[in-house]
Amino acid sequence: MKLYNSLTRTREEFRTHEPGKCRMYTCGPTVYHYAHIGNLRSYIMEDVLEKYLRYTGLDVTRCMNITDVGHLTSDADTGEDKMLKGARREHKTVMEIAKFYTDAFFADCRKLNIKIPEIVVPATSYIDKFIHMIEVLLEKDYAYLSGGNVYFDTSKLENYYVFGNQEAEDLAVGVREGVEADEAKRNKTDFVLWFTKSKFEDQELKWDSPWGVGYPGWHIECSAISLWNLGEYLDLHCGGIDNAFPHHTNEIAQSEAYLGHPWCPQWFHVLHLNTSAGKMSKSSGEFLTVSLLEEKGYDPLVYRLFCLGSHYRKSLVFSWEGMDSTKTAYQKLVGRIAALSPEDGPIDEEAFAALRARFAEAMDNDLNTALAVTALYDVLKAKTDDATKRALIADFDRVLSLGLLEAAEKVRIAQKAVADAAKAASDAAGEAGLVVTCLTEGVDPAAAAEVEALIRERADAKKAKDFAAADAIRDRLAAMGVTLKDAKGAVSWEMK
Repeated sequence: MKLYNSLTRTREEFRTHEPGKCRMYTCGPTVYHYAHIGNLRSYIMEDVLEKYLRYTGLDVTRCMNITDVGHLTSDADTGEDKMLKGARREHKTVMEIAKFYTDAFFADCRKLNIKIPEIVVPATSYIDKFIHMIEVLLEKDYAYLSGGNVYFDTSKLENYYVFGNQEAEDLAVGVREGVEADEAKRNKTDFVLWFTKSKFEDQELKWDSPWGVGYPGWHIECSAISLWNLGEYLDLHCGGIDNAFPHHTNEIAQSEAYLGHPWCPQWFHVLHLNTSAGKMSKSSGEFLTVSLLEEKGYDPLVYRLFCLGSHYRKSLVFSWEGMDSTKTAYQKLVGRIAALSPEDGPIDEEAFAALRARFAEAMDNDLNTALAVTALYDVLKAKTDDATKRALIADFDRVLSLGLLEAAEKVRIAQKAVADAAKAASDAAGEAGLVVTCLTEGVDPAAAAEVEALIRERADAKKAKDFAAADAIRDRLAAMGVTLKDAKGAVSWEMK
């Protein structure tokens, strides 16, 4: 598998420190508010990556932090702690806020079929480990005390800007948004490892430390949580592109200073989800959530498919028109799968291997999920039996996680319920039974039931020679995008 490495800025063959095993770390959410769907794009793509690594046979151990302290409104150690900001907004304690929004994040993950990592660690549970790591950095002279706080000294490094594309001027006061002067720093790129009351006196969560009562900086938590759970050699670190600098840059600096050797060779960054107004952000106070998508009638898995249709290293522009198109595509895809015979049977091994190879080729090419979805359509068009097609769909969906077979089964159940209800109504009316057939694949079951009820109502009007009523119903159906084809004792229909 070839994967783009943000650290070397090249596509590389993915290898792990220990053959057959992969230690993977994900930067988790700061749980002061709901995750917006831009945040969740990163978690969807990281989920696909983890599942594909498992699909290829790797034994993956994945760890994720939960930031419940220390993340300031500016990533450059200035502003207010986001957790305190959330607590003030809702008149709750910081830990009440953390519990509520951690639960909300995991609920969103379940709706999007995102697997929860085996190891999830809240930052507040690792304070002693942060303190130990900071003590070692001080002993090694990579850190210093100033103004009551502990800072990491970036001047000790040969190369601080490991991800490139940043210049020293990026942190100049008044140039990078939200950055203020910190007179206690020796160098403007230095970052805080431990805050004390000398800088923030109103912090709700505080702990004793060798340097005074205070709390950890944001960057130290991911390094310590990763090291304590995944060991000294990490194989893969993931996050949104906005984490690359300064957060991941600082993680590498402090981790390698602590360890004395290279730490993580492979970095996976997902680009932003944008709206027409620019990057999606919580700072404006208005952002899109999974719950809002549901309120507007979108299954969360439609959003997952929307994300899979673009490459993770390209910015993705969100629009309701795009979601409508994806919703239609998802419904048609599920409809085509529902039309397959649900019966099990022998697998065409030759066809299975050839079609599976197309899927693997797409995913091996830097996680090209758009081509992987195309490989899914290739299965439906393939000249092989339905049992093989269903087996391939199940196989691919181990990675894509679109819930395809489950959704198709629900469509079959709904279609049967509509057919049974129509037959019962016809029998009750003493009719021979009007045969109604839908010629359009993937129509929503509720919409199909409404259309077929109107078709039968029209048939009753024609039987009663109320042609004006029958024509009015036909016009109503036409306005819904429905075209009728009448035959003796039957009506077929299509929907645009």
